[in-house]
Amino acid sequence: MKNDKKIFKDCFLFIMILFVLCGCAKKKEDVTYTKLSDFNGKKIGVATGTIQAQMVEKEIPDAEILYYNGATDLFNALIQGKVDAIADSDILARYRGADIEGMTFCEEYLSDPVEVGAIFSKTEKGNYIRAQFNEYLAEIIKDGTIKEIDEIWYGKDNEKKVVKDPSSLPDINGTLKLATDASIPPGSYISNNQVVGIDIDIATRFCEAYGYGLEIVSVNFSSLVETVNTSKCDFGIGCIAITAERAESVNFSDSMYTGSSVVVYLKDTGKESVSFAQYLRDSFNKTFIVEDRWKLFVEGVGTTLLITVLSLLFGTALGFVVYLLNRHDDVIINKITDISLYLIQGTPVVVLLMIIYYIIFGNVNISGIAVSVICFTIIYACSVFGMLSNAINTIDKGQYEAAYSLGYSDNKAFFSVILPQALPFFMPVYKAEIKTLIKATAIVGYVAVEDLTKMGDMVRSITFDAFFPLIVVAVMYYVMAAVLTAIVNRIDIYFDPRKRSEEDIIKKYEIR
Repeated sequence: MKNDKKIFKDCFLFIMILFVLCGCAKKKEDVTYTKLSDFNGKKIGVATGTIQAQMVEKEIPDAEILYYNGATDLFNALIQGKVDAIADSDILARYRGADIEGMTFCEEYLSDPVEVGAIFSKTEKGNYIRAQFNEYLAEIIKDGTIKEIDEIWYGKDNEKKVVKDPSSLPDINGTLKLATDASIPPGSYISNNQVVGIDIDIATRFCEAYGYGLEIVSVNFSSLVETVNTSKCDFGIGCIAITAERAESVNFSDSMYTGSSVVVYLKDTGKESVSFAQYLRDSFNKTFIVEDRWKLFVEGVGTTLLITVLSLLFGTALGFVVYLLNRHDDVIINKITDISLYLIQGTPVVVLLMIIYYIIFGNVNISGIAVSVICFTIIYACSVFGMLSNAINTIDKGQYEAAYSLGYSDNKAFFSVILPQALPFFMPVYKAEIKTLIKATAIVGYVAVEDLTKMGDMVRSITFDAFFPLIVVAVMYYVMAAVLTAIVNRIDIYFDPRKRSEEDIIKKYEIR
């Protein structure tokens, strides 16, 4: 009960601090930019992996370029005044601009218009699906269907903005995996807890026409090409500009549409800001109530807990087994273990995760969740091995001699005498590592896993509001870590006699 109150108190204090910080937004500038050269010396935000990033580097060379992980972070950076302007697709910027007060376009566009298409792997299957997609694309362009699709998704009637449920599609010819970044409206985004948008509508209609089932996999835009290139997904879609560099890794479909690239900034509209209380009410409503978006957070919590618990169990077992193999100082086994520990612990977690997903399992049909469990199992096993080594080294060597003198075998001496004495030194560090593990899982979105952090990003991409999505995600991680630690605390009592009551100890050892 005492710990529960502390958790609540800490969460409340954390939220209050963020409330205060939230009020320190940068005021919009009352300036007008007409030429690209006007942005020299300014901070311009771009999304990593986009064609606009290359354009800004070339056409506004004196600008300070800041790279963001996706369109969601990019537009939030503009709204919060972290950058003076951002570069994005004309179509996407205009769509988003309808919901962002004061968003203004620079009159001079970036470079020439670009063609946008779907991507397919350079395999026999990829070429076959690409030919079918091009055939379908030509048909809907000729009969005007694609114009009807555009009118629906750029229109104001939200009731028409629906996509057929992918699970209801016929899978006569198998099921295709589609990679998309579900945070780029109107191309691909979350609505009513489903991935929808122009690109998803086209992909769904294509699969229905050619007898395919469809499974949608949400990945970061910067990972789209690599995901399709390694055949993790059969094709990818989502405002992907056709470039020669990308065409070296994947095959593009025929052009779906032509887009321009623009630089946008915010101007002072002269309107009075809403009160902070009103802002909180609106933010809460958009984040949780509208379209039952709270369900996305619940789903994300479930995925995060699944990865964490499985990694915790498997990592503990693997770390313990590796320690037992190293216990007798075998030169070869110890050397292999030392090298493995050096490589794993010296590699950033996100890099290790992507190496396992895109290289080690590059051509293997395996889910992002399974890869995440494998990655964090290995990482946690390294931690468990180190914790066990340190804890057991604290036990005096004389304990072994005493056990041997009583006729204990080596294994019985270890499990009955040494390990029980080492566990009280092991458990405090073990519990601390649980918190580290659950926080580390926040990166699994890089390998197409819709965990808690990824769900928060998806909600932010719809609402353009970072306040509640980020705070709730932070608090949920804190609560999950506290709950898992509390569970382990109950187990710790069993191992540590100092934490058990005298009655429990007597009861355990009484003669029956």
